[in-house]
Amino acid sequence: MKVDLAGVLDTARSWAAQDPDDETRASLGAAIDAAATGDGPAVQALAARFDGRLQFGTAGLRAELGYGPLRMNRVVVTQAAAGLARFLIDTGRERSVVIGYDGRVNSDVFARDSAEVMRGLGLDVTLLPSALPTPVLAFAVRHLDVGAGVMVTASHNPPRDNGYKVYLGGEDDGSQIVPPVDGAIAAAIDAVAAGDVRDLVRATDYTVAGDALVQAYVDATAATVPAPRLPVDAQPKVVYTAMHGVGWGTARAVFEAAGFAVPTTVPEQIEPDGAFPTVSFPNPEEPGAMDLSIARGVAVGADLVIANDPDADRLALAIPDGAGSFRRLSGNEVGWLLGWRAAARASAAGVRGTLAASIVSSPALARVAARHGLEYRDTLTGFKWVSRVPGLVFGYEEALGYLVDPEVVRDKDGISAALSLLDLATALAADGSTIADHLDAFAAEFGAFASGQVATRVDDLSRIGSIMASLRSSPPVSLGGVDVLTTTDYLDGVEGFPPSDILRYDLAGDARVIVRPSGTEPKVKVYIDTVATTPAEARSLVDTLAEAVRPLVS
Repeated sequence: MKVDLAGVLDTARSWAAQDPDDETRASLGAAIDAAATGDGPAVQALAARFDGRLQFGTAGLRAELGYGPLRMNRVVVTQAAAGLARFLIDTGRERSVVIGYDGRVNSDVFARDSAEVMRGLGLDVTLLPSALPTPVLAFAVRHLDVGAGVMVTASHNPPRDNGYKVYLGGEDDGSQIVPPVDGAIAAAIDAVAAGDVRDLVRATDYTVAGDALVQAYVDATAATVPAPRLPVDAQPKVVYTAMHGVGWGTARAVFEAAGFAVPTTVPEQIEPDGAFPTVSFPNPEEPGAMDLSIARGVAVGADLVIANDPDADRLALAIPDGAGSFRRLSGNEVGWLLGWRAAARASAAGVRGTLAASIVSSPALARVAARHGLEYRDTLTGFKWVSRVPGLVFGYEEALGYLVDPEVVRDKDGISAALSLLDLATALAADGSTIADHLDAFAAEFGAFASGQVATRVDDLSRIGSIMASLRSSPPVSLGGVDVLTTTDYLDGVEGFPPSDILRYDLAGDARVIVRPSGTEPKVKVYIDTVATTPAEARSLVDTLAEAVRPLVS
């Protein structure tokens, strides 16, 4: 591809001139010097960094750290902050914002940049007092009744990533943004990006929140469960890992405030560390990510191992496997148990409401809702949709996200979900039962459900479009010997859903396969759900279907 070298160099030099970060400015300077010699690969590499910009969407921004408009850096974040501020001003929303950040590299820097720029544009700005979990920021949007919230985090992404997540107050009630708001914010950011960030007025007289705000979250979350039925020394033994994230301090405070024993921790992973030295991928779903916590659970004879992801909005659970180790429950299994608990509590209290899950989550929750006289709603993937369901009692998505009390936080919350599991496990223990026994009871009452995933990671993003196009042009008529009864393409909007790049195959025997591109990673993901008479039969069918779909998305 022919590159206009002079134009690329001018663009890159203009970017470098407005970059306040010594590290990224130096990296860009070296790249400019290499390209200026006319070296072909260096020219192509520099041009690629300026061939577009990060797209702001419903997930905000998320990318690897580095220089240029296609990476996360101080220029991109400053543009995003100013664009969001101008959106709030231009649309007549509350001119106020609360900003939080996690323990990743540069999260604190990006948060302070955002605070200074937004304050300089006239907004009332509150910065959280330290690196804290995403659920605390989501709580603060409603608690402080502000126009918007910003969380600087890349959640469970690779170590070199960072991101920028946006919540809205007012009629949005503290939920993440959805269309068309994301487009309007993106347009405002683009308008800012057409200028120079050095021209933006900055101000440092923003408010730094005190400990009372964090304590308000702790108190509200602790109040979501009843007092434990067992004293501290008789409760199930728990191991907890923060996975080098920011969850532990807040989680511990919540557990203690609610009357539960302080868990045993994984010391190598308990403090925030943006390098994530003990895990190659800081996501509890990834193979090996919970190895240290499971080893700790074996060593202390734990009854439960719980893990938050680095910003503590997700939760993973492992239980003894009866063979001297632990098995990690799937996000669906945890969702079934927490949904069953929420439905039973709602029924007992005479509460009418709705259980909800994303369409790629197990259909088991619909049976729970029907059994307890509650409504059920499928949503598109992403908690921005789950949290907005009217009359929501409980919501989840299979990617380890759970919303157990919408009155406290309108987003997934790995800390309140962990507390709910401690409450459930303790109540079961008081009756001489366990989480494993409760899973068996669920299967006996609602059916033996199983779920699984197949994921294809790509280096070339165009491969994702090719895979989806191939499936549309040649849809399967059977998978693993099981007939495909119906194929549903969500591309043009279906059943009240907006247009989405999703394919759904309903199979004989109430099995289901859903294919979609990941919203946060370069992957095509396949979600498989089955139901059978026994868990073994359901799991066997999942394995059969996984083998059948793998070649279709490779």
